[in-house]
Amino acid sequence: MNYRPSRRTRRLAITTAVVLALAGANGPWLYRVGSDKYHTYSINKPEYKADNGHWATLNVPSEYKINTIHAALLHTGKILLVAGSGNNQKNFDAKSFRSVLYDPADDTFKNIPTPKDLFCSGHTQLPNGDLLIAGGTKRYEKLKGDVTKAGGLMIVHNEDPDKPITLPAGTKFTGKQNGKTFVSKDPVLVPRATKVFDKKTGKFLRNDPGLGRIYVEAPLSGQKHETGTQDNYRVAGLTGTDAQNVYGMAQKLALDKKDFQGIREAYEFDAKAERYITVDPMNEARWYPTLTTLSSGKILALSGLDEIGQLVPGKNEVYDPATKKWTYTKGIRQFPTYPAVFLLQDGKLFYSGANAGYGPDNVGRDPGVWDVDTNSFVKLPGLSDASDMETAGTVRLPPSQSEKFMVLGGGGVGESSASSNKTRIVDLSVPNPAFKDGPSLDEGTRYPESSILPDDSVLITGGSKDYRGRGGSNILEARLYDATTGQMRRVADPEVGRNYHSGSILLPDGRVLTFGGDSLYSDKDNTKPGVFEQRIEIYTPPYLYRDGRPELGAGPESIARGASGVFKTGHGDAIRTARLIKPSASTHVTDIDQTSIALTVGKVAGGVRVTLPANRNLVQPGWYMLFVTDDQGTPSKAQWVRVP
Repeated sequence: MNYRPSRRTRRLAITTAVVLALAGANGPWLYRVGSDKYHTYSINKPEYKADNGHWATLNVPSEYKINTIHAALLHTGKILLVAGSGNNQKNFDAKSFRSVLYDPADDTFKNIPTPKDLFCSGHTQLPNGDLLIAGGTKRYEKLKGDVTKAGGLMIVHNEDPDKPITLPAGTKFTGKQNGKTFVSKDPVLVPRATKVFDKKTGKFLRNDPGLGRIYVEAPLSGQKHETGTQDNYRVAGLTGTDAQNVYGMAQKLALDKKDFQGIREAYEFDAKAERYITVDPMNEARWYPTLTTLSSGKILALSGLDEIGQLVPGKNEVYDPATKKWTYTKGIRQFPTYPAVFLLQDGKLFYSGANAGYGPDNVGRDPGVWDVDTNSFVKLPGLSDASDMETAGTVRLPPSQSEKFMVLGGGGVGESSASSNKTRIVDLSVPNPAFKDGPSLDEGTRYPESSILPDDSVLITGGSKDYRGRGGSNILEARLYDATTGQMRRVADPEVGRNYHSGSILLPDGRVLTFGGDSLYSDKDNTKPGVFEQRIEIYTPPYLYRDGRPELGAGPESIARGASGVFKTGHGDAIRTARLIKPSASTHVTDIDQTSIALTVGKVAGGVRVTLPANRNLVQPGWYMLFVTDDQGTPSKAQWVRVP
């Protein structure tokens, strides 16, 4: 019997021949197109999503697209996205500062008037549910070659023990040896000198001068105005004893690179009114600071570059939400910018050694436990790749009662190409704690993002192997780390690369939002300037592709520490765990607020009872997301709960 192929078979044969012909001429193109289509098909299969989760790009209308550098989840369920000037000099010069409020519940956006350049500020959640934002940008950096007037730091001394002195902007300083004149850019208050007495005899010993720091520059351009050595400077306009007691001292004043300068301004973002409210400014200007909550409920501001672009010299300060004022801490302790510092259950602070960039390579780099009250610091041993801690991430592993932290990746100081593929874990609940290596990442990773999930896993994603993604080194990978088993596995890959100026936020529905990315170059050859990544992606974890999820209904809005609350649910028999998760406030690989607290959970008629731990340092005042998970590890949507 003669076999006659069907029309479908003939079409398939013709198509195959065409494909093979094209493959001979355009094989790589054809393979790439074919593989992209197959990849899209594969990652959208239900069984793939159930194992690996799924990424989707958020559709943001053009009028709301900004260079998101900071993001915080508010207790209203909305996310405050902050760009400030967005690392864009033109925006800064035009005083175009941006913030956008995004509501995931109904997928809407709203522009928020932004009072100052909050680019590279610090932020943290307040007990009342508002967001404290402090610091930001006073001046953009100038690279060597762009600086036309010699300048730098002038330290003004006041040896008068009886009165402080204020020098206005425009004050002239003339070197006693070099004869060169420099002019201040801002006013400076120089405190009075401190009288020092012998502790045993009470005899007067000396006056320790009060010190003020100010940026000065030459009035004219050119190399001839540079200085090469330290000199004392006379202050113009002073007479009598002021002329004797007040003088300047400066090291080299040159045409070197000038770093970003910080501001003192601070604001509370009112989550309900959806606006910034001015509070008292900090004592120190700060750019790249960390804000972390203390045992008292007050907020500690650490590090940053000051108003002259210098690392704040260990002058840390505390914000009181009740008075809205700032006071210095007693001791001096210096850290690099954006240090990863967390409150422990005993009221001390843990510094992981991770930071986001600026500062000498030999100052404040060692990890340890810090007692702020006594200013004592106990170093922790065992940290691998200790010289590669810039741009490393730190996450408090769930549940927070474990006192375990993971430090992820990191890189060398400054623009170094070095990066680490290590994860390091420290258990601070045991005697003589020390870091031990956890599961490795596939390659060295700067800027890794991490978000705690309600099932005690951690989503780890993003980053780049080289500084700011140089050489096309963005890492398009994601992993889930199981804090219970210590195992880590690859899951669905994101479509968008994230490096510098990126972060991630857990949403109340159990998904994760990722934002930002600021590549130095847009090509692998490092020849074309980078473009800020304005796309926002949302990751849906595998647990949301199961048959169903437990329901968590109404319950008390407020639960005290050590107390219980009952929440309605029709799935009481299946619920196994309850977690109280503090909303994130993320920037520059730094998310101090993120914490997941295990609650005692028990079944009651028509619902579940959850009981909070009593430790104030563990459960700080504020708003939290309450999740419950079932016997499959699937979480509910969150209910918002306030801890007074």
